[in-house]
Amino acid sequence: MSNIAVITARGGSKRIPRKNIKNFCGRPIIAYSIEAALGADLFDEVMVSTDDEEIAEIAKKYGAKVPFYRSAETSGDFATTMDVLREVVGMYEERGQNYDYLCCIYPTAPFVTSEKLKNSFAKFKDSGFEMMIPVVEFEYPPQWGLRIDKDGYLQYRTPEYANVKKHDMEPLYHDVGQFQWFNVKEGILSGKKLLRMNTVIMPDTEVQDIDNESDWELAEMKYRMFTAK
Repeated sequence: MSNIAVITARGGSKRIPRKNIKNFCGRPIIAYSIEAALGADLFDEVMVSTDDEEIAEIAKKYGAKVPFYRSAETSGDFATTMDVLREVVGMYEERGQNYDYLCCIYPTAPFVTSEKLKNSFAKFKDSGFEMMIPVVEFEYPPQWGLRIDKDGYLQYRTPEYANVKKHDMEPLYHDVGQFQWFNVKEGILSGKKLLRMNTVIMPDTEVQDIDNESDWELAEMKYRMFTAK
């Protein structure tokens, strides 16, 4: 059994310039993902998929490999994560390197730890599923969501839940955007549009979407509390 960690870090970032290598609590944020992968002792290869020379140099400084750069097709705004992963797997296969499992780790995921990667893989490899993602429960029930109609009136999106108490609702979850496990053959190379997934549930204190500068500041505050524990 052989595993590869792929950290996806293209150079373009519009809302937070140079997001993937921006300083986060003293180090480039991508360093946390690289070090978690290297420390997990799970992977035969830890690589960064990028189109950017500066990102590549920083990645190599922290111990990752950058054996090739992304193509133009997988460097644009409309390329999906799966497009990138299929390209990476194909490039390695051309070099005679084949992997059974792939972990896609996002470059702005400082809450990923080696322990989380090890524990999630132990669950995933015995599950028979094609993919695993970590999730967190919605803090506020989306069933209580409000919408503004064309006349400016505020309305419940699903009015049948307006008077339902939270503990009586089915809990709903969302992807935390930290990492994804794949069975390479059955998941990435199968061509399936929808994969059978299982999950690990994360505490909301270890989850933070980072889409703008205020998100970044909140993530740093959470991270300091996380490491203080």
